[in-house]
Amino acid sequence: MDIVRHIALVDELCHRPFPAEHGPSDGGTGAPGHFTAVLESSHGLRTGDPGERAATVDQYEKIRDALFERLAPRWGETLPWNLQTVLLRTEREEIPEPWAGLSARARVAYVWEVRGTGRWVAVAVADRDETDEVQLLAVIARNAPP
Repeated sequence: MDIVRHIALVDELCHRPFPAEHGPSDGGTGAPGHFTAVLESSHGLRTGDPGERAATVDQYEKIRDALFERLAPRWGETLPWNLQTVLLRTEREEIPEPWAGLSARARVAYVWEVRGTGRWVAVAVADRDETDEVQLLAVIARNAPP
C-alpha cells in the first residue's frame, strides 16, 4: 500500500490529456474523456478461497478510505456513492462511461469534482465479479457522474 504513490498518479491523471481512443494507459485504461487506473490488484483470487477474497476486499476498502481521508481536505467532504443505483439505472437508460462500467465492477465509490481541472475523480473497490480479481480503482473523467 502506497497512498502517496496513488495520490500522485491521480494528480497526474487529472492533468494529462485524455486519449483519442480506448486503450492501455499507465496502470489501467484510457478512453476519450476518462482514465481508469488500477491502484492495487489481487493475484490469484479469481478461483481462490472466499475468506482470502473477503480479507482482500476489506484491506482495499481500508486503502480506499485512507485515500478519502487524504483527498477530502483538498476537494471536499463527500458521502459514499452507492453504485447499485447506477447499476440498476443501466437497465433502463444509457449511462455514460466510465460510470456504467464502474457501477458494474464496484459497489461504493467516493467521488469529487476536482476544482480547476474540469474533471471528476472516483475511488472504489472493484469486487462485484466473484470470478475476477479484486482491484482498487481510481477513475478520472471529464463528465460528471449521473
